[in-house]
Amino acid sequence: MVDKLNIEPLKAWVGKTETKLDYLTESLIDRFRATLDPHLWASDVPLGLHWCLALATVPTNDLSEDGHTKKGGFLPPVPLPSRMWAGGEVEHHHSLSVNMPVTRVSKVSDIYAKQGKSGDLVFVTVDSEFYSGDKLCISERQDLVFRGLSTLGKPAPPKTSKTALGSLEFCLTPNPVLLFRYSALTFNSHRIHYDGDYARNSEGYPSLVIHGPLQATLLLNQAAKTTNNAPKRFSFRGLAPVTLGNSIEIHRKDDAVWCQNTDGIRSFVATFSDT
Repeated sequence: MVDKLNIEPLKAWVGKTETKLDYLTESLIDRFRATLDPHLWASDVPLGLHWCLALATVPTNDLSEDGHTKKGGFLPPVPLPSRMWAGGEVEHHHSLSVNMPVTRVSKVSDIYAKQGKSGDLVFVTVDSEFYSGDKLCISERQDLVFRGLSTLGKPAPPKTSKTALGSLEFCLTPNPVLLFRYSALTFNSHRIHYDGDYARNSEGYPSLVIHGPLQATLLLNQAAKTTNNAPKRFSFRGLAPVTLGNSIEIHRKDDAVWCQNTDGIRSFVATFSDT
């Protein structure tokens, strides 16, 4: 039960900050486009590139068995073994500038526990701001969820959506090369994205797992293609894991975009607006 987790000591991490510096190069943009074209909206700096900037660069010896950074530094030492993206929101203020310094300032803003269908869950909210020089360009909220391994990869199958399907914008069948390249772009060493034996035997997935930020990037760019403008607000949420061997369909209806498999089961959903 959640009350056995005793998350009160973790509350000491609320307010903890982290600042990382980077430099936005044309080379990074070229690598990003080489990985995700033709699914990007045409712009000088592709949307979603901020997830590849000002990253935490942790020595290999400071990684946990799953490839994530050991807990207890910037993020609290939650006593649950697995960390996943649950959702969040991106707000665009200005475009990032090429050949300019980038600063990310992040803060742990909330920590709370819930009892989910899969067991105990602890949510950690991280608020970040991305600056190009001294100009605030992007504000972001990330909701991270920590949970146990026993039911990972084996959730109750989500029900097929009964709402209108919307328009099918495109279909993508991820392969190991795409996952490798995106992991490299984001310096993501979580083993579920590249180590098939670990994904199957340790976390219970049938195959490699497609990144949440990768799906969010596809949806963010599709939203921009819809209005021919970077959305002011983009809110996203993960519903179910999707693994290698499955195709991802990108659908849109009004101000909503989502990823689903060919059976209509949604893995990632988002809404967007200009206000």
